Amino acid sequence: MKMNFNKRDPVYTQVVRHFKERMATGMLEPGEEIPSRRELANQLKINPNTAQRAYKEMEEQGLIYTESNQPSKITTNEKILSSVREELITEAIDMFVSSIRSINVPLDEIIELITEKYEDESNE
Repeated sequence: MKMNFNKRDPVYTQVVRHFKERMATGMLEPGEEIPSRRELANQLKINPNTAQRAYKEMEEQGLIYTESNQPSKITTNEKILSSVREELITEAIDMFVSSIRSINVPLDEIIELITEKYEDESNE
């Protein structure tokens, strides 16, 4: 697992987001085992306490679960998985809308441009 960290956001929140993105795209399957906290820290070259904090956050959000001494796993709760995808889509749309609004592009033009770009990306 590789990640490029930015300087703006806390590392643990970037780790949580990375897991959410992989869950939303199906790269991490429901019920799939994930690396231990120590393994993740070694893979990402981060402090083990940071990995622990990311896992604690994901457990609190219901994204992962740990049963006794077993490895942590991705949730199998479809409602949570669906909400992760929706959250990521909403964040992307919010960022897009706030950046595009400042240049006063009419909505119909935006939709046309998005449709063209989306179809171009699909055909590649």
